[in-house]
Amino acid sequence: MFGKIPQDIGSEIDDAVLTVTEKDAAKLEWPLDRRWASTYFLVGAAIVLLLFGRAVYLNVFQGEKYRAIAERNSVRLVPLPTPRGIVYDRFGVPLVRNLPSIDAVLVPFDAPKDTAGREELKSALESTLSIAPESVDAVFALAVKNPLTPVLLKKKLSQEEVIAILSQEERFPGINLFKSAYREYMDSVMFSHVLGYEGRISEGEYAASAESEYLPTDSVGKQGIEKSYERELRGERGFERVEVDAFGRPKKVLGTVQSKAGSDLLLSIDAELQKRSFDALASFLESKGLERGAVIALDPRDGAVRALVSIPSFDNNLFAEGISSDAYRSLIEDESKPLFNRAIAGEYPPGSTFKPVIASAALSERLISEDTRIESRGGIAVGSFFFGDWKAHGFTDLRGALAVSSDVYFYSIGGGYGGIPGLGIDRMKSYAERFGYGSPSGIDIPGEGDGFLPDGEWKKERFGERWYIGDDYHASIGQGFVTATPLQIANSVAAIANGGTVYEPHIVSQVRTVDGKISVKEPKAIRSVGIDPYILQVVREGMREAVTEGTAQSLASLPVPVAGKTGTAQFGTGKKTHGWFASFAPYDEPELAMIVLVENQETDTYNAVPVTKEIYEWYFRERSKPRTDP
Repeated sequence: MFGKIPQDIGSEIDDAVLTVTEKDAAKLEWPLDRRWASTYFLVGAAIVLLLFGRAVYLNVFQGEKYRAIAERNSVRLVPLPTPRGIVYDRFGVPLVRNLPSIDAVLVPFDAPKDTAGREELKSALESTLSIAPESVDAVFALAVKNPLTPVLLKKKLSQEEVIAILSQEERFPGINLFKSAYREYMDSVMFSHVLGYEGRISEGEYAASAESEYLPTDSVGKQGIEKSYERELRGERGFERVEVDAFGRPKKVLGTVQSKAGSDLLLSIDAELQKRSFDALASFLESKGLERGAVIALDPRDGAVRALVSIPSFDNNLFAEGISSDAYRSLIEDESKPLFNRAIAGEYPPGSTFKPVIASAALSERLISEDTRIESRGGIAVGSFFFGDWKAHGFTDLRGALAVSSDVYFYSIGGGYGGIPGLGIDRMKSYAERFGYGSPSGIDIPGEGDGFLPDGEWKKERFGERWYIGDDYHASIGQGFVTATPLQIANSVAAIANGGTVYEPHIVSQVRTVDGKISVKEPKAIRSVGIDPYILQVVREGMREAVTEGTAQSLASLPVPVAGKTGTAQFGTGKKTHGWFASFAPYDEPELAMIVLVENQETDTYNAVPVTKEIYEWYFRERSKPRTDP
């Protein structure tokens, strides 16, 4: 129909069809390849930009943080020993010294992180340093918050232990050796209740301290002067900036900040008087089969403490070197309580040492005169109750009543009898508070007791009973509910001796910094007792008569005139008493006021008087001789 197509034209058409198909296919494939290439390019560019942005962020915005982390991993601050201040007595005699120590500490960051590695480390420590595995566990637990902070494992390593660690470093990853010092207390048992001791900082103390103030490896004052003057004694920490390897071992010192030694303390304590007082009391107690007592000697002119003894005592070197659990248990389970500072914390009925206060109050209130005479026939009866005297003294005036310690005289002026109205508990309490009873004196060591002065309201609240005249009688002779510390009694006697000023007792007299600055502790007068000087003179004369013709005549042979007041105080339900002697000397110009306590004596004897005599005998014969101060 259409005719026949020429052969040559058909071949041309075939060629044309074939050529057009390849070109069209090529055109179709090229856009597809280009799209994939573009996608790859964009993704790659995005990744590069992301990495670049991250690098900029880490270096510019977080660079300081990560540089610090990297530096911490390779640079450590190694604490340097900080010499603790030395404590001297008033004449410059050292009472403590610092001895060098090598300590083992753990830096948890450098210790093994895996369980098997830690177990190997604990085993090595147990065999080499005799450190129990649970102690190492406790150290790791303590260091969770700051793994770069060194934590003390063991203080005062032996030479063999040091060599073992240095020669086998691979067995002790994270264990470093630190140079430090520990305290050695001279005549430790005699001074432990004054000086106290330093010991390893507890977890609670560390948590409560200011940031960077202490390390877990530090020691701090725990009792006595060491505690109350911790800030002055401890000094300022120095350190070395050290580069360490991957195992935490020091390789290079990059810089040093030197430590600043702590300040030295000059005490008001007379070391030789302290020793003599301790020996005199200890020997007497041993001779009587007794165990407990105390001595305090003050300078009544300014409140300086010259001696402070509490027996039984303890060796504070045990704590400074790291006391064992067995040794500590034996101390706290000892029924005689050697850790208890009975000189400042023991609260006892003051007995007749309270009578000078009651005498001052009665004269001030004009209930009696100095010449008022009262008869003692061995006691007085009130209804069905009888209040006994220790003997029948006959008629005595006030001075004589102090000298022979007539209970009937003080029953009469305290509670009233035979026409004398009596002070009553409220006035007795008021005057006693003036002399320092019933509240701490403020001495510069911790742990002071309050003592106690009762009144009618307290008794009603405590026992549901009203206050009776018999309660007045008991209070007037320092018994019943009245209690006082030996320090309070000594301070009241010092006020009588000096004419009526109550001083704050102090043990430290000077603080001397390492650069030579001296801070002097000035005497601090707490109050005046507010009593006429003549009345106090009458009371002093009565205390003098106690030595010349009263209950303490054995002291009449001393090289200086002494005034004093004996006292015995019953306690509990048995017949045991505490024996007291309060005194001051020389009588005309007092330089010592002293209290001696002998606990738990069997009968009403004046056992504290012989101790007083021995101390004064030495002090006023030997101490007064010329001496060359250190």
